[in-house]
Amino acid sequence: MKSLMISKTFLLLFIALFGLSALDVNAQTRRTRPRTRRAPVAKPKTTTPPATTTTTTPTETKKAETPKPPEKKSEPEEKPEPILPGPTIWRNPGKVEKLDFQYGKGGAANAPLPPFNFIEEDKSGSNPKVKVKDANGKTWGVKWGSEVHSEVFASKLVWAAGYYVEPAFFLKSGKIIGAINLTRAAKYIAADGSFKDARFELKESGIKKMQGKESWLWDKNPFLGTKELNGLKIMIMLTSNWDSKDQRDASRGSNTAIFKVKATGEERFLMTDWGGSMGKWGGVFSREKWDCDGFAKQSRDFIKGVKNGFIEFGYKGQRTDEIRTRITPADAKWLLQYIGKITDAQLRTGLQASAATPEEVECFTRAIMERISQLKRIAE
Repeated sequence: MKSLMISKTFLLLFIALFGLSALDVNAQTRRTRPRTRRAPVAKPKTTTPPATTTTTTPTETKKAETPKPPEKKSEPEEKPEPILPGPTIWRNPGKVEKLDFQYGKGGAANAPLPPFNFIEEDKSGSNPKVKVKDANGKTWGVKWGSEVHSEVFASKLVWAAGYYVEPAFFLKSGKIIGAINLTRAAKYIAADGSFKDARFELKESGIKKMQGKESWLWDKNPFLGTKELNGLKIMIMLTSNWDSKDQRDASRGSNTAIFKVKATGEERFLMTDWGGSMGKWGGVFSREKWDCDGFAKQSRDFIKGVKNGFIEFGYKGQRTDEIRTRITPADAKWLLQYIGKITDAQLRTGLQASAATPEEVECFTRAIMERISQLKRIAE
């Protein structure tokens, strides 16, 4: 029994000693072992739908990037000046740079329209002429000869400056029905009525023409000393129109006239014949019509200078002193408000409409612009 108790005592002591050591090892093992973390539960991801992508073509991109042009403000229309009864020599031509040099004063709507019916032969003046009626019932004076080109073009230039002219057109060819008993015009109208290279001048209705002895004088009229009259004289010299006859020359044919407009009571003072233009000024044996070489050469003498406050011009014509004297730089400056706006393109158009050759178109354009430049320099 005693030995059994010793054995139990020894066993309990052994358990107590080695059991505690085992417990300590287990505890140390627990302290030094890394903790195994529980893997987090993955939350379901919210999928955002992809953004819609629009493909833009280069053209669309350009359109999107190009800003809209600013809206153009319409220019106010110029109101025509009131028409007053009584003497008048000039009217405001408006925006000169926009005037139509193809058709001039008459405009396309008033151009001569065939067929042309013969009325009578006009035996006045020095060139062959007839009167005809067109399809619109308008009456025309038809002229042939050396003046047809110069008269059509020069009248457009003078009209653009604000002066009164009769609408004139150049027709390359046509036919006049019923032309009989012709004298001077027989050379230009064939037996079948056909013609070439003619100037058509509109005979406007509702106008009483005061011509010849009823016309007016350069040195006796209601406009003496005015910029408007002096401007007309400058235009005569600018175009080299040597045929500046007035009332004193009625027996030879005055080229001044008064047109009384029945509807308005206007009394228009005008120069009626521009056929002696666009050549050389001078005396009987030196002057020419429609001669660009001569016109260009004389341009160097268009303005010679200023003396005692008046411009000195090189012009010589039928009424030289009355035309070229007592014109001031201020008169030139006033006129340049209008003719200074005429463009090269307008001149070329007007010359082509007057049947100028390509060489004449360029020659006249340069020479006219040179003369206008001289006026600008003298007016400064």
